[in-house]
Amino acid sequence: MSTQMIRNPILKGFHPDPSIIRVGEDYYIATSTFEWWPGVRLHHSKDLVNWELIEYPLNRLSQLDLRGVGASQGIWAPCLTYCEGTFYLLYTVVTAFYCNMYDTNNYLVTSQDIHGPWSEPIPLNNFGFDPSLFHDADGRKYVVSMATDHRVPKKYAGRLVLQEYDPAAQKMTGPIRDIYTADKIFLEGPHIFKRNGWYYLFAADTGTGELHGQSILRSRSVWGPYEMYQADFMRRDNEGEAWSILTSRHHEDISLQKAGHCDLVETPADEWYAVHLCGRPLDRRNPPDAPRFAGSRRYPLGRETAIQKMSWTEDGWLVLDCGGTAPQEYVPAPEGVPVSLTADKRCFRDDFTAPALSLEYQSLRIPMTERYLSLTERPGFLRMFGRSGLGSKFSQSLIAVRPTDFDMEIRTQLEFEPEVFKQMAGLVVLYDTDNYFYLHISHDEDCGKCVTLLKAENKKYEYLTGYLSIPAGIPVELRAAVRNFYFTFSYRLEGGEWKELAADVDGSFLSDEACTEGWFTGSMAGICCQDLTGAGKFADFDWFEVSEL
Repeated sequence: MSTQMIRNPILKGFHPDPSIIRVGEDYYIATSTFEWWPGVRLHHSKDLVNWELIEYPLNRLSQLDLRGVGASQGIWAPCLTYCEGTFYLLYTVVTAFYCNMYDTNNYLVTSQDIHGPWSEPIPLNNFGFDPSLFHDADGRKYVVSMATDHRVPKKYAGRLVLQEYDPAAQKMTGPIRDIYTADKIFLEGPHIFKRNGWYYLFAADTGTGELHGQSILRSRSVWGPYEMYQADFMRRDNEGEAWSILTSRHHEDISLQKAGHCDLVETPADEWYAVHLCGRPLDRRNPPDAPRFAGSRRYPLGRETAIQKMSWTEDGWLVLDCGGTAPQEYVPAPEGVPVSLTADKRCFRDDFTAPALSLEYQSLRIPMTERYLSLTERPGFLRMFGRSGLGSKFSQSLIAVRPTDFDMEIRTQLEFEPEVFKQMAGLVVLYDTDNYFYLHISHDEDCGKCVTLLKAENKKYEYLTGYLSIPAGIPVELRAAVRNFYFTFSYRLEGGEWKELAADVDGSFLSDEACTEGWFTGSMAGICCQDLTGAGKFADFDWFEVSEL
């Protein structure tokens, strides 16, 4: 009998820091969204093979207002748990990161239904990021997180703290205690679970780049002391590396890099799986004199979510079921999952005929209210009102989806009649407010209505073509054809021939490693509109499409 295999990544494109639960026959994964709104992506599955995006839990401005937060700040590392009919979601809202003193604001929301509505946020302690909730068998609840340290030098290289949570009073209670301190080994993304009388501390180790990994520790008390699992099959080249049960750092040739930041789930048949973040590298690197991550490989899709089958040793430690420490691209599915063929190529298309935007879209920092767009003012079109510029961290009219492959085609058709050069609308592929390609329609004093292509790379701005005059009153289609993350940009008037603007432009700078501010998200593809005059000039988008090739 054939075995159904799960192909990794299971959530392609920017889906980092996965947290997983099973409720009955249903599995749910929560992933980080950073400065993108709504907050926290939730996916549902019945078999761990096929995943569907469902409602975002943080979908009201009263729950989440990210105006002004920097790139790669905002929502970090959600933790999803379930206990006695209630879903619990913990998360961090980071509002200061590129500084000596981090601001890591930790919150909890709850719901009796995974589809919501979710509660208003309950403040927790703010010692550090990556809070996780553990429900003990005696009914007590504990929050574990890493702790940041602004002192120079730091007291410890890595530190995890634990405090009890009182669900009746909806607040933290009792002392805050260190349960892990280390001079060399850094841990984050901690989760606690209990099995056979042992408390297991499951934590990400050694950063979140190519050295990333996952460690497991255990204790007879929730307060510790915790012993880290060490075994002969683990490779450790220096004192700064942890003893990792899962890592890619010694396997540079495999397809899944950056493996770590795991969470665990048990199937009804007592099979164990770990979900973890990973990344798929391009064949390009940062230059050797780059100001940050010199020589590092580039990952423009961001950190993605993968899954591995796990097993327990006779002496009660968790290991990869396949042996070793390297993540596998193909993993056996749970028992009883029927063998099926799934489509490898993804195509997302929106003709804007539905009463609401697809869940696939996210906006930057705030919801797209009627001030920014409308699906009703012109049925069958998305009307987008021009607001702030692409560098704004407050009020952009922009929606985007996640690219999921290095080969794709991004297209849209719009009608837009700008009157001055400060009015723009079109197709955007971006990493953050400092890094993007913007193929757009605007107006120039000399040539009138025009199409042009702007590139921003770490605040260096250049037009890759001139201002090309186009006639008024005719819909325009814009296209970015992408091969191995080299971009070819074209446009055509409705019913006309394609006209190429720029060919084989390297887009690998739209990655964690190449951007000098943000470094935790991934590239996004979307549509946007700006009116820097303040008049709110609108563009009508007929459709938008992203398809893998």
